[in-house]
Amino acid sequence: MAISDTSRDAASRQAAIAALTEAFGHNRVVTAQAVREQHGNTVTWLPNEPPDAVVFPQSTEEVQQIVRICAQHKMPIVAFGTGSSLEGHINAPAGGVSLDFRDMNKVLAVHAEDLDCVIEPGITRKALNEHLRDSGLFFPIDPGADASLGGMAATRASGTNAVRYGTMKDNVLALKVVLANGEVIDTARRAKKTSAGYDLTRLMVGSEGTLGLITQLTLKLSGIPEAISGGICPFPSVEACCNTAIATIQSGIPIARIELLDALQVRACNLHAKLGLPEVPMLFLEFHGTEASVAEQSERFGEIAAEFGGGPFSWTTRAEDRTKLWEARHHAALSNFALRPGAQMVATDVCVPISRLAECVTETQADIAASRIMAPIVGHIGDGNFHLTLLVDMSDADEVKRAKALSERLVERALAMDGTCTGEHGVGQGKIKYLEAEHGPAALAVMASIKRALDPENILNPGKILAL
Repeated sequence: MAISDTSRDAASRQAAIAALTEAFGHNRVVTAQAVREQHGNTVTWLPNEPPDAVVFPQSTEEVQQIVRICAQHKMPIVAFGTGSSLEGHINAPAGGVSLDFRDMNKVLAVHAEDLDCVIEPGITRKALNEHLRDSGLFFPIDPGADASLGGMAATRASGTNAVRYGTMKDNVLALKVVLANGEVIDTARRAKKTSAGYDLTRLMVGSEGTLGLITQLTLKLSGIPEAISGGICPFPSVEACCNTAIATIQSGIPIARIELLDALQVRACNLHAKLGLPEVPMLFLEFHGTEASVAEQSERFGEIAAEFGGGPFSWTTRAEDRTKLWEARHHAALSNFALRPGAQMVATDVCVPISRLAECVTETQADIAASRIMAPIVGHIGDGNFHLTLLVDMSDADEVKRAKALSERLVERALAMDGTCTGEHGVGQGKIKYLEAEHGPAALAVMASIKRALDPENILNPGKILAL
């Protein structure tokens, strides 16, 4: 009797795990259910889809060895950093191996005179900045979570500082990548610019582990500012917040962070962080520069805010006050559980041209009210990016239906305004269905051809970005 495809597949996977265990031992090839589930989806509402095994490499050479074993057995490979992504990137819908880069966490070189560093993918942004502190340099991309730098590159992360410092695509100079056949490529050199060939670095940044596995990064660094001022500014409406942000950007003020919180989000932050802020729409801001320049920027912003009915703008250069404020902002998503204990968090984001921001946010507010879903708004509105955190009772079918409809209308609205279905969360599993509407079938076919050329057996993070 012929062996079924299912049996053959299961046997092949067991053979792959056996080969990996022989090569790396039981301590670094783990099949315990609890560990596998920790390496499935852990943050979002998407179902947990654990891998068959979790492997902990310690070098590029070991990653090559793991990939070659998996390729031989057509075993899927899902890269894992810290597990903080929001669209199911680390789920393993086809099973396979989760490649946890926890042990590849070294700073390999710091070139202070060139404003760059070379690191392994498992180091987190906070650990890197702690290492850099005495050099007078820092890595500015700050998505809130203490994510791994490899994961941040793979998902093209950004965050609160992006309005001034850009996103990961602007701050990754070069990568070392293991391809699906086990070969290693270097995507670029350390030079700040080049005209030599295709931009393979940008191709890999944001590819979510579907084209290759990042084992080394060269990152652009920035000087720690001489002075930083930060503060809060209340407004009569979210629309006034957005219009102030637009006017601030257009006036040329080099703002470092400008974050929107609607009244409900401020309430959640008050409950969680005991801030005691007035529960009205609000902007959190930060300026970097010299003592004179941050004072001038702060005063100029206060004048612009007043023109839109905002204020007073309260700002400070005291580090402890600013730290408390930004910790509350970074914990905004988790703070929302205080609004509705027991609810599930459904996080989503879009990004639109800044000129359409006020319109998009106000229409979204009306949509939230009509849907009867509790959904605080928070956003990096300096670059047109904002988020909804839908608090949903997943056991209530009608509520789940309304929440999904709200999320879909949000994306449709953003696309209609020449925006994107995701400004920084990535595609993962959750937003595959929107890519054709955003990019068109011809562009999607180009993406699919690149994927097939680099990963013909579809073993690298299958089921993400493209429905192949």
